[in-house]
Amino acid sequence: MQEWLTMTAADLGRGIGKGEIDPVALTQTYLDAIDAHPHRDRIYSEVTHERALAESGAAQTRAKAGQRLSALDGVPVSWKDLFDTAGIATESGSALLKGRTPARDAEVLRNATMAGLVCLGKTHMSELAFSGLGLNPMTATPPCVNDEGAVPGGSSSGAGASVAFNLAPCGIGSDTGGSVRIPSAWNDLVGLKTTSGRLSLDGAVPLCSKFDTVGPLCRTVEDCALMLAALEGGQAADLKGTSLKGVRFATLQTGVLDDIRIAPRDAYQSAVARLQAAGAEIVPIEVPEVEEALSMSGVIFTAEAYGIWQDTIEAAPEKMFPPILERFRLGKEITAPAYIAAWNRLDELRAIWNARVAEFDAVLMPTAPILPPNHDRLLSDDEYYVTENLLALRNTRVGNLLGLCAVTLPTGVPSCGIMLCGKPFGEEALLRVSHAAEEALS
Repeated sequence: MQEWLTMTAADLGRGIGKGEIDPVALTQTYLDAIDAHPHRDRIYSEVTHERALAESGAAQTRAKAGQRLSALDGVPVSWKDLFDTAGIATESGSALLKGRTPARDAEVLRNATMAGLVCLGKTHMSELAFSGLGLNPMTATPPCVNDEGAVPGGSSSGAGASVAFNLAPCGIGSDTGGSVRIPSAWNDLVGLKTTSGRLSLDGAVPLCSKFDTVGPLCRTVEDCALMLAALEGGQAADLKGTSLKGVRFATLQTGVLDDIRIAPRDAYQSAVARLQAAGAEIVPIEVPEVEEALSMSGVIFTAEAYGIWQDTIEAAPEKMFPPILERFRLGKEITAPAYIAAWNRLDELRAIWNARVAEFDAVLMPTAPILPPNHDRLLSDDEYYVTENLLALRNTRVGNLLGLCAVTLPTGVPSCGIMLCGKPFGEEALLRVSHAAEEALS
């Protein structure tokens, strides 16, 4: 049974379908592994034993009757602690929300439950989801699987750690500026950032509603495709017969290669070379508008985040980690005309980008220009914190600002990912080319 802990979600689902894996035994194996793990309380904020066993029991009954609800019926997953769970605390990594217990599940959790997935529990996250580092001194900071002295990436930090440490086959997170892709990259996972508006945010604690997206952190592209279907109650992308022959990739040269560290740079270059060797055409492109879009982050993200949270924050600012509090408060200075002007211009930049890359199957870039920063140094060295925090989300934020879907894949170098950015609402096409790229890189 221990081998179940390292299997993909898809393989677990196939095992259940063949009668080789019992859903209750599978769930109990995961619950036992979670409870015995030395980092249990740094990764999970809540472990939902009763719910998990009840849901796996129902999956067991369906499997025996040949009435499984989906390919993942009976497979357990973890949930970032900003997705509402009925009767279970949902605090979004913040002391400001301590004790917040919703009465109903988030819509994506309801959809997943309707597909037969089993809820293992809630995972720790960056405070109110407003950091890509995964550092949270106010609740808990999960470890990075490649360096336990480093942060794991955020804000879906516990979601990534739950999969990387074999305490869940898949973690469900959210991505506003890179919060699925950074913990996926730094923990050698596959992460899918969906297009804004593709998946419901009903019952998800917001950060910036115009940018917030839901996405899975998994072991494979296939798992991401199956999870996307479960989260929206749809059909999974067909990944059969994928190949890089005839695929055209653009490699973005603007902005995303600046100040990149040696390991991520070399891993990215090696990955691009392998994709080319597998048949993909590689075309370097410059898109000057990307830098203009990135420069708008301080206006658009902070204004919306502070607008949503100002009353809660200012009622008890002492409950926040000072750098996160300061970041929220930057939004206080943004005027309404500046915010509206920025959004109008960003819409224009999105149209320019879409026209520039229309001929390509995806645009490639390093997922992160840095490796996971050291936990203790982030707390003691202010300059280091600022530099690493800004760089962590710089590349991933391109996808959010331009309204794209994106996948990050492991390159084979620890904590170094390669990101494939697709077209808005083009998840199925992106998953197909990502599946082919995954095979080439593995």
